[in-house]
This record gives sequence, C-alpha cells and structure tokens, in this order.
Amino acid sequence: MSGRRPWVLVAGVLVTVVSLVGMVAGADDKVPTMDEMISLKWVGSPALSPDGRRVAYTVRETNWEENAYETEIWIADVGTGEARQLTFGRKSSSAPAWSPDGKRLAFVSDREGKRQIYVINLAGGEAEALTKSEEGISAFEWAPDGGSIAFTQTDPVPEDRKDRDKKYGEFEVIDADHRLTHLHVVDVASKAVRKLTSGGYTVGSFTWSPDGRTIAFDHQPTPDPSMRGDSNISIVTVASASVSPLVTQEGPDRGPVWAPDGHAIAFSTSMANPWHYYANDLIATIPSSGGTITPLTRAFDEDANPVAWGPGGIYFWAWSRTSSHLYRLDPKGNDVTRLGDGRAGVVRGFSFSQDFSRVAFVGADASSMEEVFVAPVATMQGRPMSRMSDQIKGWRIGTREVVRWTSKDGTEIEGVLHKPDDFQAGRRYPLLVVTHGGPTGVSLPVPRLGGVYPITQWLAKGALVLEPNYRGSAGYGEKFRALNVRNLGVGDAWDVISGIDALVERGLVDNARVGAMGWSQGGYISAFLTTHDSARFKAISVGAGISNWVTYYVNTDIHPFTRQYLRATPWDDPAIYAKTSPMTYIKQASAPTLIQHGENDQRVPPPNAFELYQGLQDQGVPVKLIIYKGFGHGLNKPKATRAAMEHNWEWFDEHLWNATPAPAAGEPRR
Repeated sequence: MSGRRPWVLVAGVLVTVVSLVGMVAGADDKVPTMDEMISLKWVGSPALSPDGRRVAYTVRETNWEENAYETEIWIADVGTGEARQLTFGRKSSSAPAWSPDGKRLAFVSDREGKRQIYVINLAGGEAEALTKSEEGISAFEWAPDGGSIAFTQTDPVPEDRKDRDKKYGEFEVIDADHRLTHLHVVDVASKAVRKLTSGGYTVGSFTWSPDGRTIAFDHQPTPDPSMRGDSNISIVTVASASVSPLVTQEGPDRGPVWAPDGHAIAFSTSMANPWHYYANDLIATIPSSGGTITPLTRAFDEDANPVAWGPGGIYFWAWSRTSSHLYRLDPKGNDVTRLGDGRAGVVRGFSFSQDFSRVAFVGADASSMEEVFVAPVATMQGRPMSRMSDQIKGWRIGTREVVRWTSKDGTEIEGVLHKPDDFQAGRRYPLLVVTHGGPTGVSLPVPRLGGVYPITQWLAKGALVLEPNYRGSAGYGEKFRALNVRNLGVGDAWDVISGIDALVERGLVDNARVGAMGWSQGGYISAFLTTHDSARFKAISVGAGISNWVTYYVNTDIHPFTRQYLRATPWDDPAIYAKTSPMTYIKQASAPTLIQHGENDQRVPPPNAFELYQGLQDQGVPVKLIIYKGFGHGLNKPKATRAAMEHNWEWFDEHLWNATPAPAAGEPRR
C-alpha cells in the first residue's frame, strides 16, 4: 500500500441518521468463514523512533496448532513505507521500545518461558535476553541515558508461604495472601538488577524523570482490582532506592507523566470524587517536589487520558461520541486543542518522536481494519505503515452508519447500524442487537471482524445488526455515564427497546424477528431483556452476564462497582438490588436463551450463569448453558472463540431463522 490513505469516515445523510458508510474497493463478493475472521492479523503497540524515521509495531497472528494468539514485532521505514518482520522467536514478542539513541530496540518475549526483556542492536545481531526473572516482567522503560531499564515484576513466593504449602498443602487466605509487584532497574551493560521499591503496596505504571535520577510511579495497597480507587503516586530516587510520597489524596491517582523540565508531573485523577467509576477522570499537575494539586480539565466533559508531556503541552486521548481523538492541553491556560481536522475517526496507542513533531498511532475507519500510521502531530494525517486491510479485500463486510433515536425518558441515544452490502430500501430485515460491555465501553462505526458474535456472517445472511451506545457508554460526557446509576438494566433496556422501535418505525426492521446478545455488562443487559422484555425477542444470548446483583456483589473481584452504581450494598437497600436484577423478573421470561460463561471468571463469577439457567429451566423456557473450561471473563484462545462464535450462529439460526436445529459446535449428533 502506498500513498496517502483516507482513514476518516465518509459523511452522508439518512433522515435523522448521521451516515458513515464504509466504501470498500474491489469486487466484494466473498463471505469470509469464521475461521478466516479469527485468523486475521492485527496490529498494535506502535513505537516511533526518536528521530521519527522508523516505527516498530506488533502484529498478532493466530496459531491454530498451538491454540494461541501470538505476536511478533515489525519495523517500517516512515519515508518509504517498507516494512519487515524483526522477531521470529517462539511464542510472542511484544511491547517494542526504542533506546534513546535509536540504535537498539527492547521488547518483552516469553520465547523461553517467562516474559523477559530482550535487546537487539538494529545494526545487526541477535536479540539478547537482559533479564532472567523468575516471575516474568510486567512492564519496562528505558532510562533517558540508555544505560539502564526500569521494569516491574511480581515478588517471588516468600519462603514462609512455601513452607506453609509444604506442611498443609495449598490454600489461600482471601484478602491476605497477596503477591505484590515492585520496581527494579537493570544495567544494560552488566545485566545487574537492583530492586527499587518494596513494602506494602503494588506498583502499576511508572516513568523516568527527564534527568534519569528518579522514577514516578503509581501504586495501590494490593493487586486486588477492588483497590483501584485507592491508588497514589510516589517518587523513588534510583541511586538510593528511597521513596517519597507525592500524591496521597483519596480516590484513584495514576498514570504519571513528567514535564520536559522535570519540575512538575501530570497524572490522571478523580480529585477525590467518590463516584470515580462513572465520573470524569481529570488531568491534574503537581510540582515534582510536592505541593498543591491543580486540576486542569474540569471543563473537558470526558475522561482525559494523559499520554505524554511535550514542549507544546500535555497530550491526552479521549472519546468523543463514536470517535476518538488526540488532544493537547496548555497547562498554563487550560486550553484544550483537538489535533487534526476534527473529522470522525478512531485512533489510539500514541508514540511521539523526540521533538514531538511526529506521532505514530493505530487508526481505523468504516471500511478498513486498524492500521499503523505515522503523521505530523499538527494534522494527524499520515500514511499507513501496515497493510492489514489487504486481508479483507473482496470480502463482504457490510456498511456502517451512526443512528440516533429518543429513549423512553427523552434521552438521545446513538448506535451503530450495520447493513448488508446489498441492502435494499423498503425491505424489512431481521435485526440482531449486540450490546457492548463496560458499561463505559463504546460501539464504533468500524467493521466487526472479531469476537464471539459472527456479525459479518449475519449481514451476509440478510440481517441488520444494531450496536447501541446505551446510557453509561463512554464518549457522551459524565452526566450521560451517570444515567444508569440506580437505574441499571431498567434504563439500559429503555435504550435498546426504543432503538428497535425506531428502526421498525423507519421501515427497516421486521419486528417479529429480533434477537439480542452481549458480553459482560452487555450480557447483563441481555439477561435483563430475556426476563423483563422477553416477548420482544425471538432469541437471546447472554455472555458472562450478571443475573442477580446480590450474587454478583458477593462474588465479584470488584465489589465497589456495584456499590457505586447502585449507591448501596444489598444489606442497606435490597429494593434497588431487586429492581435492577434480571432474576426478579424470571417469571416473565419466554425468549429462548443461550448462556455462555468462562469457568474461571472472577469479574462475573459463574454462579450468575447457573442462577439464570436454573430460573429459565424452572419456567420451561428453552435454554442452553455452555461453560468454557479454563477461561476467565473473556475467551483468549482461537478455538474457544471459534466454539463461542459457532454456538451463537447455531442458536440464532434455529430460533430467529427457524432453521432445523443442528448439533452445536463440538456436540454429538442426536
């Protein structure tokens, strides 16, 4: 691929619809198989060289034989666009990072078992392991002088724990037997390692000061996800390993980035807001020597995620409805500038040249896969360095547009409507509603070519697919994200049902052939629909969904989530837990329901699946429960993805299209 490629969305008009229709060149006559979709290669983790002339990035591939997704590192010349694969080791190599002089590239790889840091001289030679960590490396960053690398790793199992296991066998004391993560530094020349932090906290993100003498890092008391709301920021002096607290206020404070002169630090913060799960994350600054915290983005109504602090200001990333953008913040006047021309697009994963004149990022549009781009910072318009979209040339992937409707309480809701390539105006189509997770996720007007829902195949079969950005979604501001507080499920269902009604009213949808599905929070909304609004649907699929907020609250690994959204514990306000729980309405259920869940899911534990399954069985509702062995909250291996995708295809084929029931994926024929 050569020349400048447009990656913004194409604008058009359709009644009250903002149309963003993808246009794919070529004879789009091939319907890809599910295996072909799962086998697609994907780019990520762009790293721009200090001089801005080369970009390293990862390419994820599917290894069916090993049943694994594996990544390797590629490098592209920004001037010519020519790319080459750099690593060829067993398993995966990821997280490329340039040395400050641009002569070496560091990365992590599990080619020899545990994740270790490797360094390769780009002038020639083989990659050399820099660490031999017993537990594996979590993250790393070059020192400004290139002489050392800081990294985090989990502490080894303590000797007293080993002795205990030897004497009594293995057991875990909940909320006590934590394995903490700490900062270390390795000398690149000698490979000597020193531990920089220790004690009763676990380290998250970190970054070197410009002079290389100190490292700022965020930390929380334990690695328990429930503790994310109690994270602080400290600074460690590298030479002495002495630690000084910097930000100690209530709530989450994390993601420190240094000012170019080292005199201040910017970070993401809730500014002690107790409702940080759905309130805006702000960017604030504090002198690196300590002092007053100054919030800078109160006027910016979205989560502001700091990326870097350059000569021109603080760069951050944020959602804006169904788009995402890179912004620059003036820390003196608090002025925010959206970089680029402001047209719709989806960008993420930013890496700057040393002088901040160029930026590498991953971008996508309505007709293409994600590609790595390098562009001038001011315009954000650059050429693609990768050619992932070549994989889908000639595929029938449908078109996408952003639609709007009014929910039951008058709230404006947006969603992404996928249409078949051969869509015909005036025809009513079956509709499948796919609801995102989060709830602070966001559905985007880009091709849906992965995951457990075969959207591309459904489009080719002659269906419409709607992905609603229900209340609580990111990109629409703090008040919108708070609309499902003490209204979970109830308000979300309003948004889904009203979206279906709007498409029926426009003459697009056959109201008698509608299905719904979702994973995680989307699974919860699907569970709510299958019990509360069951008559509207021919079939429903519940993926890793919550069925009872009390069951969820006492089993999940993020207990504060429920307390924040329902503003109470079940012991303080059982009524709100009943109102928002799908199981409360189980007697109303009638829609055939598929339930999919990971065996080891800690975020939404399997009791939620079994409770819904038994309740539906008791009502005589057609129901199937599938537990994916060895998986947590998501399915991260290709064969499991294949199974879940085929299970969904077969379920809706039978119940929405009235096809003859076929054995589900992997099940024996009767």
